Amino acid sequence: MPPTIQSPHNPQLKHLAKLLSASKHRREHQQAVLEGTHLLSAYLDAGNTPEHVYIPEYRQMQPEIRALIFRLPEHQYTIVSNNLLKKISSLNDADDIMTLIALPQTRQPENSDCIVLERVQDAGNVGTVLRSAAASGIKTIILSEGCADAYSPKVLRAGMGAHFLLHIHERVNLTEWRSHYPHRVLATALTEHNNFSLYDLDLRQPSAWIFGNEGAGISAETLAHASASVKIPMLGATESLNIAMAATICLFEQMRQRL
Repeated sequence: MPPTIQSPHNPQLKHLAKLLSASKHRREHQQAVLEGTHLLSAYLDAGNTPEHVYIPEYRQMQPEIRALIFRLPEHQYTIVSNNLLKKISSLNDADDIMTLIALPQTRQPENSDCIVLERVQDAGNVGTVLRSAAASGIKTIILSEGCADAYSPKVLRAGMGAHFLLHIHERVNLTEWRSHYPHRVLATALTEHNNFSLYDLDLRQPSAWIFGNEGAGISAETLAHASASVKIPMLGATESLNIAMAATICLFEQMRQRL
């Protein structure tokens, strides 16, 4: 039988709680926590091996959980009793499976199609962009300083498993990155010069898409390094779109042209 945790003072649970609540703790230990069966399943489907899995005692015999347990060596999971996982969960009134994972090793960003997020702070937006990137065939994600932590619980939930299909680079100096990136850089911002409608551009060549902060947009410094600025044509009185929605439109237009 796998071991059982019965005390709220268990050091493993304390470690999980800190990983869920503090990005500093995640960076220090190079670990994160996946909450729920869907994220664990997606993690396993992508060929990854978790460091450890924690299962609420009352759920261990449920078919969904049994199917996941079957995919794990016995030493890789622990049963947790007394609603203890519920007490540390980032979700309201949730008592779900938790998975401890190692953060992917960082490497140099690939010189291929990519998405660059500059100071995008809303976790839901970051996660949704990651999901749209994976769905449209983009593998490389560049996050500047000031972006939401890619492995925070909210971003992981919004990404719905997209993280495990991507190469995510965090806290990147965009000026340095741009000096090494050999392809066209498209900025979703209105400027006085070099403006193009999304539907007038040939998007079949490798490109980097830059999307900026929800309120301030793309900084002047970053915009100065862009090859062109792109606008999404809109009817009606709406001035702008949510960043995740705008990114999705651009990425799927690029995918449409390439198909």
